[in-house]
Amino acid sequence: QVQLVASGGGLVQAGGSLRLSCAASGRTFSNFNMGWFRQAPGKEREFVTAISRTGGSTYYADSVKGRFTISRDNTRNTAYLQMNSLKPEDTAVYYCAADTTFSTKLSVVPRQYDYWGQGTQVTVSS
Repeated sequence: QVQLVASGGGLVQAGGSLRLSCAASGRTFSNFNMGWFRQAPGKEREFVTAISRTGGSTYYADSVKGRFTISRDNTRNTAYLQMNSLKPEDTAVYYCAADTTFSTKLSVVPRQYDYWGQGTQVTVSS
């Protein structure tokens, strides 16, 4: 079993920044690819970004490329999502997720991720 706890959400004005954290426990963190997804009211959960087990590979949705940065610290069992230049359309519940299947590819598909955090609300005001 893997437990993921997301934190760091909040209310921010457009143009502002937030840093989300996802603390993992239960299994060896460095064995997981990690992803961030988000879900706005009335919309499907969408991929935001993912990072490989070592942190050497990352992938971003076009909507956040150049504004968001994913990282991880395997010594702290934590993944991060730095969000800059936030826009009102970034408003959503943000979820971190772990792919523990030892996949060699970063996935944008939610079903590839077998453990999920509880979500943290990000609200960007205009």
